[in-house]
Amino acid sequence: MSSTAPEAAKAELVRRLRDLVAPEFVIEDAETKRPYECDALPIYRELPMLVVLPESVEQVQSVMRLCHDEGVPVIARGAGTGLSAGALPSPAAVVLSLARLDRILEIDPLARTARVQPGVRNLAISEAAARYGLFYGPDPSSQIACSIGGNVAENSGGVHCLKYGLTVHNVLRAEVIDVSGERFVAGSEGLDAAGFDLMALVTGSEGLLGVVTEITVRLLPTPETAQVIMAAFDSVSLAGDAVGAVIAAGIVPAGLEMMDGHAIRAAEAFAQAGYPTDASALLLCEIDGTAEEVAEHCGRVERMFGELGAISTRTSRNEAERALFWKGRKSAFPAVGRISPDYYCMDGTIPRGRIAEVLTEIDRMAENYGLRVANVFHAGDGNLHPLILFDANVPGEFEKADEFGGRILELCVAVGGCITGEHGVGIEKLRQMPAQFTDSELEQLHAVKRAFDPSGKLNPGKSVPTLRQCQEYRTLARTRESAPTGPSSAPPSRTLSRMRKSST
Repeated sequence: MSSTAPEAAKAELVRRLRDLVAPEFVIEDAETKRPYECDALPIYRELPMLVVLPESVEQVQSVMRLCHDEGVPVIARGAGTGLSAGALPSPAAVVLSLARLDRILEIDPLARTARVQPGVRNLAISEAAARYGLFYGPDPSSQIACSIGGNVAENSGGVHCLKYGLTVHNVLRAEVIDVSGERFVAGSEGLDAAGFDLMALVTGSEGLLGVVTEITVRLLPTPETAQVIMAAFDSVSLAGDAVGAVIAAGIVPAGLEMMDGHAIRAAEAFAQAGYPTDASALLLCEIDGTAEEVAEHCGRVERMFGELGAISTRTSRNEAERALFWKGRKSAFPAVGRISPDYYCMDGTIPRGRIAEVLTEIDRMAENYGLRVANVFHAGDGNLHPLILFDANVPGEFEKADEFGGRILELCVAVGGCITGEHGVGIEKLRQMPAQFTDSELEQLHAVKRAFDPSGKLNPGKSVPTLRQCQEYRTLARTRESAPTGPSSAPPSRTLSRMRKSST
């Protein structure tokens, strides 16, 4: 922004933005900006300087050019369902909401593709494609609300990503506006594209490299039939071992989800899906395909679960019962809110063969921290979502939950996994990035960022910590070594939260 007095410079920016976008879609008053102060991880909150809601690609370009010329940071925002504070605003930045770019531009049933704008809801793509016998594979639990642009930013997964892949496997092409307002295309509508694979680079880049304004996604044929096997176990270890056994048998389920006892009871009370509330762990294994294939594989999986210690198994008898089984799983996050005043949802990925070991260690750490954990996760691809239950009204409980969550992510790295599966790094996981990457590897990530955004004005302070921050995080981590699995005497995690917020 210019060197004039801050309020005068802001007023001039507002005036010029309102020349580009309808005045009512440039928001500057505090009350109307309030819905944009956080995403679905409300631990981190900050009011932006301004919020702008363009209605066309041309308006996006004009806003980006103006902000670039004035040196104003831009934070792109989708539906606000993110869980890592990836769209956390800054008081010096403009939030660029893409909610009004919400049109499905084309569905090509012969090519099996859909061309959509970033504000289109995930579920709306499958609803529109259903008339052609097609659907869009990635289905996050928030699919009724989350936007496809946000899915691209975070490389979202979902219940059926085991068989059908993450967002990166289902997006063919994207149109992107760079920091200076210029348009470039990543990917291709064909099976391959010349040059570097920019589509894979843009997917999961968390808004650090550009603003996505159009996406072409791959559509898949709707399976002839699908059934879900629900298997109850009296220990999470047995259920974890069963997950690996299914994959080792050569069966690739459409989805393979796991819930522990806390999550089972909460989801059943909420959704009344018929879950056995006396079980310690529950697996939901969906098989889809032809009727013959589904019947054969369901029989094999049921027998396998029985041999591996399942105390009960039940297979959905019709589409309504299958949908009910999934309703319980997809309602699990809000349902857990009924058994605890607050919870903190983590997101890490581990090798499938380490599930039982890691869940056992999480239980042990939970006991040391004096906190409960409800586990609901994509077991088939090892994407954990431990929900740490706490009460923010009890002094010190949030700090314990935050520190505990960080240790879960570090455990994921220690067993050969990573600190995120589909929620992104954002602000939340900056502290764990040094556990995942060396300084030289982090510098390579910064080099990629500089190649696309030399001035560092796109979503600044997110996803990749500076080397100075890494040194600070490692210093704090060393103070915990005397208490490796319980609350430390280090500065509380709220201090870390403040430090993370100050980097934006």
